[in-house]
Amino acid sequence: MRARFFILLFVAIFCLTSLARGQAEAAFAKANSDYAAKNYPAAVKGYESLVKSGHWSASVFYDLGNAYFRTDDTGRAILNYERALALQPAQPEAQANLRLVRDQSRALELAPNWAEEHLAFLSTEQYAWLAAIAFWGAAFILAALLFAKRRAVVWIFCLVLLLAIGGGSVFAISAFENGSNGRDLAIVTQDKVQARLATAENAGTVLVLPPGSEIKILSTRGAWSYAALPNDLRGWIPADSAELVRL
Repeated sequence: MRARFFILLFVAIFCLTSLARGQAEAAFAKANSDYAAKNYPAAVKGYESLVKSGHWSASVFYDLGNAYFRTDDTGRAILNYERALALQPAQPEAQANLRLVRDQSRALELAPNWAEEHLAFLSTEQYAWLAAIAFWGAAFILAALLFAKRRAVVWIFCLVLLLAIGGGSVFAISAFENGSNGRDLAIVTQDKVQARLATAENAGTVLVLPPGSEIKILSTRGAWSYAALPNDLRGWIPADSAELVRL
């Protein structure tokens, strides 16, 4: 009886998953059809329904960015190009469109940190793999050294090297996660957002942010977010005027 129950449960989950996938594919095809017919608001609505239901992919975000661009919403176009690149960093179409729209809107960008400038030859995922390989390699060598009667210098050197590689990889991952493209990266989606010195509309202006500008959300207080801004500035912006790149 228990085996039959698990078989039925598996079949039910498989059927529901297949149904959800089929509905998502139909919604994606409908949004693409609306975009091809130049019904851009309907295309935006269709792509957004996929995002809200958790059907995320670089293609969905890229197409959503194109649809927003066609409706002259440059802030959300840039946001979705950034989301596409977060999932697929090497997507050339998203990179090209992001640069084009960013230039048109004169969006401001955050300055990369030292690690992003000098260690970007590998992605965060690749550094994670490198750290894992170095960890298990070091663990294997350490175990061998503990049981060995003679400890060769070459194996000790390899152990130190692997530990250094693993530590460097972890450092790079941490620097990337806290850098200009890290987990707190957000994109300004409204026009001419004023970053202020305090959480009040009459407070002094620190910087005016065009749509599509990059910021880092540092904290939130009520309807305001405190953010790191381009040009090494900081200020308060309305919380609803920007959206995080990472959902």
